[in-house]
Amino acid sequence: MNLQEWLEHQQRVHPTDMELGLDRVRAVAAKLGPIKPAKRVISVAGTNGKGSTASMIDGIARAGGWRVGLYTSPHLKRYNERVRIDGREVEDASLVAAFERIEAARGGITLTYFEYGTLAALLLFAAADLDLAVLEVGLGGRLDAVNLIDADVAVITTVALDHMEHLGNDRETIAREKGGIMRRIRPLVLAELDPPDSLLKMADQIGAKVLRAGKDFSATMGFGGKWRYAANGENLDLPTPTPATTAQLGNAAAAITALRALNVEGFPSDEAIRDGVSTSGLPGRLQRIVDADGVEWVIDVAHNPQAARELSQWLIRNRAAGSTQAVFAALGDKDIPNLIGPLLTCVDVWRLAGLTDQSPRGISVEDMWGQVAGLLSRTLSSRHATVDDALAQARQQAQRGDRIVVFGSFFTAASALDEVK
Repeated sequence: MNLQEWLEHQQRVHPTDMELGLDRVRAVAAKLGPIKPAKRVISVAGTNGKGSTASMIDGIARAGGWRVGLYTSPHLKRYNERVRIDGREVEDASLVAAFERIEAARGGITLTYFEYGTLAALLLFAAADLDLAVLEVGLGGRLDAVNLIDADVAVITTVALDHMEHLGNDRETIAREKGGIMRRIRPLVLAELDPPDSLLKMADQIGAKVLRAGKDFSATMGFGGKWRYAANGENLDLPTPTPATTAQLGNAAAAITALRALNVEGFPSDEAIRDGVSTSGLPGRLQRIVDADGVEWVIDVAHNPQAARELSQWLIRNRAAGSTQAVFAALGDKDIPNLIGPLLTCVDVWRLAGLTDQSPRGISVEDMWGQVAGLLSRTLSSRHATVDDALAQARQQAQRGDRIVVFGSFFTAASALDEVK
């Protein structure tokens, strides 16, 4: 089978597309033999910012001369984006070979799509003689397949309300799930200024070495394209990351702190930090593109209220020269009114789209309209069966200097990147 055939096969193996729990994947991992993905491992969990933080850890470490494996999810365009070694996507053949090993080992044990991918990444990293593996948690932490590995350093970026059907209905409960990646006596980097009490209690109970934003390290916006990282009485002035948001500064500060927490003398150097921060980033994270017609596109994978608020704040600080349209499509299990609400004052025209053609979890535009008709009653809006239809309408109506904001899901952002590029 080729890679696409393997991915289709994986979606049929397990009766559900998602099932948290380590018993099945741990049993298959045991059959594959001891898996040590790298000399050192950093695991990153969080509601928002975990992909960006993982990417920055990878970028700084590689700038410092380390050989690094980076595992993130989901992908935007190509499955191979999920597994990178030294900044390069692994080849189809490497993934297929890893999947073949997993299939031979699993016997009658079923695995989810994500569990196949996680095991494949770990196998590929183990064969690559890496200095560092950076593993982004898929969902939660405690029962996520990434948690097979005992990380040398754990990072938790933010804790907000998302995936509540799997993780719990309040921030404290969700935090306990994410906190499952911490290990006894090992460093835990908390990127939020106000982490949930349950996280702090868990860390205290197991003796994790907590490094907390606002207490043990900080990030402060400066002037002239600079920001300041401070820790242990030391100040380091750095180039502003992209996007230049408060959240991204927090991600960068957490990345630096995590690498320093590995306690490798002289690593990372100030120069590696500067290079890594300035060159790291993932597509679809508040990504700004000006097309050939002079229309500005702002593409963001924001799919929960916290991320929508961050997007809104950026739009308010960076007003468009002309009018602003929003193309929005989300999965059916999302808090759609509170995704749209933060952007009401930033958007002149809304283009709502269905996602049923891209995901079984997608919601039709008519069902979405039933949730937000009241919110948008005083705003110009249109409804479209697909994201592609909404993007085409937005592009047709946009003039030079106008802005098109695209958000709501990874599927929505990926469609926009196809449209623009």
